[in-house]
Amino acid sequence: MDEETWDAVVIGGGAGGLATALTLARSRRRVLVVDAGEPRNAPADGVHNYLGREGTPPGELTAIGRAEVGGYGGVVRPARVVSASAAPEGGFALGLESDEYGDPAGALRARRVVLATGVVDELPDVTGLRERWGRDVLHCPYCHGWEVRDRRVGVLATSPLALHHVGLMRQLTDDVVLLLNDAFVPERHAADELDARGVEVVPGVVSAVEVADDALRGVRLADGTVVGLDALLVPTVARARADVARLLGLAPTEQWMGEALLGEVIEVDARGETAVPGVWAVGNVADLRATVIASAASGTAVAAHLNADLVAEDGRLAVLAHRDGSPAFWERFYADRDQVWSGRVNAVLGAVGEGLEPGTALDLGAGEGGDALWLAGRGWKVTAVDVAQTACERITERAGGSGRGERSDGEGRSVRTERHDLTETFPDGTFDLVSAQYLHSPSSDFPRTAILRRAAEAVAPGGTLLVVGHGRLAPWSWDPTLRMATAPEVLASLDLDDGAWDVVRCESPERSATGPDGQEATITDEIVQVRKRS
Repeated sequence: MDEETWDAVVIGGGAGGLATALTLARSRRRVLVVDAGEPRNAPADGVHNYLGREGTPPGELTAIGRAEVGGYGGVVRPARVVSASAAPEGGFALGLESDEYGDPAGALRARRVVLATGVVDELPDVTGLRERWGRDVLHCPYCHGWEVRDRRVGVLATSPLALHHVGLMRQLTDDVVLLLNDAFVPERHAADELDARGVEVVPGVVSAVEVADDALRGVRLADGTVVGLDALLVPTVARARADVARLLGLAPTEQWMGEALLGEVIEVDARGETAVPGVWAVGNVADLRATVIASAASGTAVAAHLNADLVAEDGRLAVLAHRDGSPAFWERFYADRDQVWSGRVNAVLGAVGEGLEPGTALDLGAGEGGDALWLAGRGWKVTAVDVAQTACERITERAGGSGRGERSDGEGRSVRTERHDLTETFPDGTFDLVSAQYLHSPSSDFPRTAILRRAAEAVAPGGTLLVVGHGRLAPWSWDPTLRMATAPEVLASLDLDDGAWDVVRCESPERSATGPDGQEATITDEIVQVRKRS
């Protein structure tokens, strides 16, 4: 299977994971559920307290959920996630061990990941206990208490929290036995309450369960005493299935009630998102109290928040795609406002230009001509180049020249505009100064290095190439996540002959900047100034 990309990959196919996938699939998201087939409730006869599905066998509920997800275009794949990491280009890279046929299942890309891996019940070390788990050895009075009502039920203490479970079971039967199992000694008030409610208290360590005719008959204590029972309630420590969470940089957090360890979860915020942006969690892996219906409800809620997060990202990506760096984009860019730039010379060019003898200059990406007009005012004969015809026309208008974009004051000082898409064409001739001030594009495919190499070729002997670009971007930039080249990287990319060029300046100074809405930020300029030997 080739690498696949999904809007969301849900890891875990229980009620929480399937409800998440169903909600996302109904929003026409491309969603995949990866399920290792190890549901916590597999041994149970039925799912309870699930309105409309009361008593449904867990496997049947799962099959219904899978069919519903598939009906809306979601995919459920039997497999196990064995690798997970943040992808350099964004989102996450996941690796699967195998599919249901045992064949390699390949690599996945996910914009978002949902952990619905559930928990594992940590049982006391009692012989035969696990074999009866989910049948007549139970963990939740709400989930299974009704089924053992009016019978003789033991509560196996693992902490003082057993007193709470005794109280819950006492609502369902008059015959409750508290097996202390050396876990704690009831305080006087608790002992009085147990006695008042007719709860039998049995000291000693429980070593094994007694079974006959495939039914629980009681428990055996370490001293050989057998306590007869019809069912056994065991408050467990529920530990998050956190293998994938750890791969993604998330560690589970222990949950305590007083001195009693309840288990551990992956912590989430009110929306269900973890501390790792883009990773969400639903069901028991995030909430130990969640029953099946609560897990399904959390899946629906988390899916809505996750989808809203994707909607916001879709909008940002659409804007970035619209900003494709094409000539049409730049025409729109200038047409949106009567004036985009300040009209002032860029500071670095101004400082460098003051120390140079005027001659011919090439201004690449001239915009509305702030640099070109400043140079012309100091005696330079300037060719101003931009991809947008609107920008060229604004330079001409500001220069007070002809429609050809020329301005001359009779002393040889002039500005001439030429429209070039520098990805395809370049001005003819050589120049005493070639300036590329913030020659960037919102397109990641913009061949800036190739253009700057061509700019170096256009420098006349004795001339200067000055390149100034963005380093650390401001938050209001087109895409502040883009990594811009540093000054040493720009210099290296020019591939200049050391014997033909002198490096005058290669540095990355910081400066303060103010955004369009008055935001303040510290940004970095990347400055490369080289001189071609005569």
